[in-house]
Amino acid sequence: MLAKLRSMAVLGIDAFEVGIEADVFDMVPAFTIVGLPDGAIRESRERVMSAVKNCGYEFPPRKVTVNLAPADVKKEGSAFDLPIAVGLLMASGQVTISDLNDFVIVGELSLDGSVKKVKGMLSMAICARDMGIKGMIIPKDNAREASVAEGVSIYPVENLSEAIAFLQKLEPITPHSTDLGALFNQARKYGVDFKDVKGQEHVKRALMVAAAGSHNILMIGPPGSGKTMLARRLPTILPDLSLNEALETTKIHSVAGLLDSSTPLLAVRPYRSPHHTISDAGLIGGGSYPRPGEVSLSHHGVLFLDELPEFNKNVLENLRQPLEDGRVTISRAAMSLSYPARFMLAVALNPCPCGYYTDTRHNCTCAPPQIQRYMSKISGPLLDRIDIHIEVPALTYEELSQKTPGLDSTSLRNQVCQARSIQLERFGGKKKIFCNAHMESRHIRKYCDLDDSCLERLKSAIEKLGLSARAYDRILKVARTIADIEGEECIRSPHISEAIQYRSLDRKLWLGDT
Repeated sequence: MLAKLRSMAVLGIDAFEVGIEADVFDMVPAFTIVGLPDGAIRESRERVMSAVKNCGYEFPPRKVTVNLAPADVKKEGSAFDLPIAVGLLMASGQVTISDLNDFVIVGELSLDGSVKKVKGMLSMAICARDMGIKGMIIPKDNAREASVAEGVSIYPVENLSEAIAFLQKLEPITPHSTDLGALFNQARKYGVDFKDVKGQEHVKRALMVAAAGSHNILMIGPPGSGKTMLARRLPTILPDLSLNEALETTKIHSVAGLLDSSTPLLAVRPYRSPHHTISDAGLIGGGSYPRPGEVSLSHHGVLFLDELPEFNKNVLENLRQPLEDGRVTISRAAMSLSYPARFMLAVALNPCPCGYYTDTRHNCTCAPPQIQRYMSKISGPLLDRIDIHIEVPALTYEELSQKTPGLDSTSLRNQVCQARSIQLERFGGKKKIFCNAHMESRHIRKYCDLDDSCLERLKSAIEKLGLSARAYDRILKVARTIADIEGEECIRSPHISEAIQYRSLDRKLWLGDT
């Protein structure tokens, strides 16, 4: 007898339908799974056999063949255990189920028949909704995550017996639902605030400018000056995630297996801070079956790289494509996958190996050649892709002991949101451009028109600092953002001056020329 069911698999961050075909016929007992299964799927034979027996059913002592269609696409994971078990029981004649075409079945089985959580459930639920499927039978621990995709009924089950009873219409299951509005309000909270940071008002200003235009930022200063503390608070002044942004970001984390049952939807912008020992695949993504890396997990959020020169240079050079394109493409012999990677890059570094080159209270023990080698670990093309460079000096005792809190995140975020609203209105009719940092050359020429005084000031800075063409564009983008913060329609000379000040690493001081 032949049984057919519908299931789902994930490729990249999107899901696709997989047809499960189970056939049982009289031959030498065997259990074969075909359709390009990976190791986890091939091992499902043992899980399914034990689960079927431990739930009180009989495993047929005959030839069992399971096909995963389409057969030319590689499948991976353990999400096919539950539909394979249901199909096996139908094909062996132990259960009779009608209207299976209305459901997608997904879940991993334990040996005792209980159904366990799987990765990528939100992507599967969104795909099922878009395909017009009425319901999904999934693990109970995935119910909150899947119910975020409104428009498809979610039926959570705890074990194989419960799934069979529901499909035979013997025991009803109430569809799981989630109030997205309440979920957003509950989850949209940050545990940190800029008011906790004492002093460094000029750095807060630079971070606000960076957030307002989605510009990449570099902070350079001695140890203990607060670079990491400031970076950790950068997401708190970014505009709130929209529902579409939240869904896209959550899909990536779901595919990576980073969502827990208590967090079905990411309502705050992600903040990722990988260690400097990270590999190429860890940062960009990859593997034999590609997985999203840190740049994709930072999508719509902040990627912070602390102690930038300590990262492997080859790893840093891989950042060029996502910084320019907002996507990462991973190519393998059998497939090519693209992951979204539109993030703000924030990096921090010391001015020299010992860290005290610019600190007036400590003596630097580094020779000029050491400083030169240390800074040369960061390539010019990568620096050119960072719009804002800001110095973070060590705090004085007076700044540390002050009791008056500085600007809080809410005040800074209000200014950022006002500037972003101006940019959204400006770029409203243009695809994939939502803020000043995303402008291309033709947009810069159109929206960054300069008067004679601005041109003269910019010319002087370029001649003295020897800026590249890309750095020239960065200055214009940052100046446009500063003008938006000030509510100015045109870029003025003070805006150009402030933008030029945010190119610290273009000065010879940082190249070890003493």
